Amino acid sequence: MKPVVRRRPGRYVPLTLCALVPILIAGCQAWGQTTELQQGSVVAGVLSPGQTVRYTIDADENEFFLGEVDQVSVDVDIRILDPAGERIGQFGGLGRGPERFSARTESAGTHTIELIVAGDDEDAAGGYEIALLRHEPVATDPKELADQMMARFDSPESPGAAVRVWRDGETIYSKTYGTANLTYGIPFGPDTRTNIGSTSKQFTAFAIMLQAERGLLSLDDDIRTHIPELTEFDGTIQVRHLVTHTTGLREFLNLLRMTGRRLDRGDWIDRSELIDIVQRQPALQNAPGAEWNYNNTAFGLAATIVERTSGQDFHLFMEEHVFGPLGMSGSMVRPSPRHMIPNMSEGYTPTEDGYCQIGDLGGAVGAGAVYSTIVDLQTWVENYASPRVGTRESIDEMMTSFVLTDGEETGYGYGLFIDEQGGLKRVHHGGADVAHRSMLAYYPEINAGITTQSNHAQFDSDTAFELAEAFFGDEMDLEEEEDDEAETGDDFDAENYDPEDFDEFAGRYALDSSPAIIFTFTRDGNTFYGQPPGQERLEMVPVSDSTFRLPGTGASVTFVRGEDGAVEAALLHGSGGDQRATRLADDAKAWEPGAEDLADFAGRFFSDEIETFYTFTVEEGDLVMHQRRLDSATLTPGEKDNFSGGGMSFAFERDRNGQVIGFYVSNGRTRDVRFGRVR
Repeated sequence: MKPVVRRRPGRYVPLTLCALVPILIAGCQAWGQTTELQQGSVVAGVLSPGQTVRYTIDADENEFFLGEVDQVSVDVDIRILDPAGERIGQFGGLGRGPERFSARTESAGTHTIELIVAGDDEDAAGGYEIALLRHEPVATDPKELADQMMARFDSPESPGAAVRVWRDGETIYSKTYGTANLTYGIPFGPDTRTNIGSTSKQFTAFAIMLQAERGLLSLDDDIRTHIPELTEFDGTIQVRHLVTHTTGLREFLNLLRMTGRRLDRGDWIDRSELIDIVQRQPALQNAPGAEWNYNNTAFGLAATIVERTSGQDFHLFMEEHVFGPLGMSGSMVRPSPRHMIPNMSEGYTPTEDGYCQIGDLGGAVGAGAVYSTIVDLQTWVENYASPRVGTRESIDEMMTSFVLTDGEETGYGYGLFIDEQGGLKRVHHGGADVAHRSMLAYYPEINAGITTQSNHAQFDSDTAFELAEAFFGDEMDLEEEEDDEAETGDDFDAENYDPEDFDEFAGRYALDSSPAIIFTFTRDGNTFYGQPPGQERLEMVPVSDSTFRLPGTGASVTFVRGEDGAVEAALLHGSGGDQRATRLADDAKAWEPGAEDLADFAGRFFSDEIETFYTFTVEEGDLVMHQRRLDSATLTPGEKDNFSGGGMSFAFERDRNGQVIGFYVSNGRTRDVRFGRVR
């Protein structure tokens, strides 16, 4: 039996759903049938847990297609496979309503769209509709390419996006897509104010530079000169350390998550907590200036210093000294998530119940909290090119990579990332609040810039970089980028890769920032796998002799050799940047604690620093972490007395008698928060 094919627009209503479900399931499971999707047609069907329904699209190399699954009464996950069966896309997260999917093909042949029921509800059968909305060659015109890349978000039923491109003071392209407010059906427009998240950090750094120009502070000042109630640590934290992410302070969002604050559910955070967090920190995580560690706490303190040296609230300072003089009438700092922002886009997160508004992060002033428009962001970057506010010297210093005490450059200036693209210097910063996404990039050597904004939590801000290549490719040396095979692998023939060559990479690697988190890399025949702790192994595909891509995830792994040629580490590439994992000795056997071993860690623990309890229990042979507001997490053992799970790593501490007396917990940007056993 084939699913119903309807060739007219409208909504499918499964009038006899109970009768159709067993028939369709039996037919699909028995025959494993697939249905070819045709543009302009709508295919209706039903889906049951454990079932995979497949649709095909015949496509040539370098083609674009856009489709939509209307989840009428079932939550669907969507996977796209290329002709070789490799996953090239995965979409899901929205439990009801239209979910769009798209892909650009790299090879000719039959591409497969797989639909499965999301989650593990055994009674989750229901109806859906699938349609192929567009099928065409990948555009060569940059403007048409932008339309293709934004097509997933260009719907009155979807949160939207915006793109603006400029060069030498001329706007090359500016377009908005989708919806700014789903409740009232307000479309995204060029004057829509959007939360730009951490893209705001350059504004805070700029405010610091303005105050330095006026002689009201020095970048060399001890921050306690301006905020004397802060803790006096062994090392002196200077103002410049705040805006370069090199303070050694706890990162407050990561820290508050440890306490059970649910940032994903809109928990309140007040700005005043930043000072309290610093006052409670027993010691710095690193000496000031010695390590780059992305840090929202530092930029919040920088905004406080601007306030104390100016006598104005930060949002008023920015309006009077930056936004107003530059004519950025659509830009403002939101003092708290409760303050009104006229003509704003609401941020939306897809959930099983549909799109949800969670609101903005609290306590974000300085680290984020700027609302702006794509028009204003062009104005802002043009001030970098020809300063009307601030000096050329200050802006150049902001755009210079900071050098650590060991002489290594960080690739980050003052509130700005500094790197290259296609041989051009690139100055940029992305942003992600709870649901808003942002990217602002400037190419000073050609006086050009681009910004992408969205109020959809699944939007990929790095889209801006690919569009920049399309718009500015005439000025880029794109062949130069191909020289780094570890990144592109364009000269690498995966078909000729000898699977046995992977054996020297196989092993266990401990994350440098959280050594209890151990990744395992293995080979099974001709297939390579990477496995995070406590998760299923993921297939990896070679893109060079040392770099492997994890299809459908946007992540990759590059293995690193030491001076002696031996593999010593792995670099994990993801949307949050690169993380290094050091290879463990081959003779280091995995620790496999038994029930009696796990009993040593069971009990209740308390942290004086964050005033929080954690409880550990042994359940069915596993150690399980419980916290009053966090989801319980089954922990995976790493090195002896170390576990990871729930996004955290736990290093337990024993006394001289071998009794477990506490542990240190880390979650990346915040490290070694101590908990002691409650007797």
